[in-house]
Amino acid sequence: QLQLVESGGGLVQPGGSLRLSCAASGSILDFYGVGWFRQAPGKERELVSCISNRGGVTDYEDSVKGRFTISRDNVKNTVYLQMNSLKPEDTAIYYCAASSRYYYTCSVYEYDFWGQGTQVTVSS
Repeated sequence: QLQLVESGGGLVQPGGSLRLSCAASGSILDFYGVGWFRQAPGKERELVSCISNRGGVTDYEDSVKGRFTISRDNVKNTVYLQMNSLKPEDTAIYYCAASSRYYYTCSVYEYDFWGQGTQVTVSS
């Protein structure tokens, strides 16, 4: 059974950077499409970015394009989200997820494994 554990969240000032990590265990991650999602208080969970199983295809939510970069290291069984130029509206719990059914998907409904989330707070 695949298990995902996020890390790297925290409190950062506007304009700052954070790097989130999603470490997988229990299975080989390169069989799975992976995505990063976020959920702010009172809002629905939304896609931040998604990456194909070998890393060749990526996509981003419009508001993070040019600021966030998703990547993966299948040798380390880990997916990353580099977040630069952070804004207060990026404040949310960030989750990584993996899809056993699709090598690449950006739909929240097609992910069947989820991490516990890591809090990102952007505030001065």
